[in-house]
Amino acid sequence: MNTKTMEGLVGARTNMNLLDTPFRVYKEARRKGDMGTMERAMGYVGAFSDQADEYRAEADEGTKQDAEDAREKMQAAREEAVRERREEREEFARKIEEKRDRNKEADTVEISEEGRTLGEDARTEADGTENTGVEAETAPSEKTGTEKPPIVYTKTGGISPQGQEAKLSVSV
Repeated sequence: MNTKTMEGLVGARTNMNLLDTPFRVYKEARRKGDMGTMERAMGYVGAFSDQADEYRAEADEGTKQDAEDAREKMQAAREEAVRERREEREEFARKIEEKRDRNKEADTVEISEEGRTLGEDARTEADGTENTGVEAETAPSEKTGTEKPPIVYTKTGGISPQGQEAKLSVSV
């Protein structure tokens, strides 16, 4: 709450309370018929009433100023939120761009014709005693037309033996 608002409310309330005394004097003087006391009391009532109106105007001005300050704070908060969202969006776009750049910088492997023939030779030797570990796909062999089982590598890089399929027999 603004200082002007508090001062205006307190001042108006005090002056309204102060009106009670001269107004009570006025009523008593009217009952007695004392015109001089009545006029003097009404002068005080008018003065306190005017001061209460001035304080009420000050409280209204303070309230308007409070509303304006609140609007300014809300506008500043909105602008800050928009700025933060824009920065987040730019950061997100930058991260996506960096990720794309990293993907572009990734190493690619191209296998020459000689390498392909060596790979095929290694596949045919895989059934024999020597294994070079070049098996990477389960595509059908061009020579035999059959599909070779996939090779599973261990943590150390060696080839793990393929386990035989478990045979289930259920007797009832």
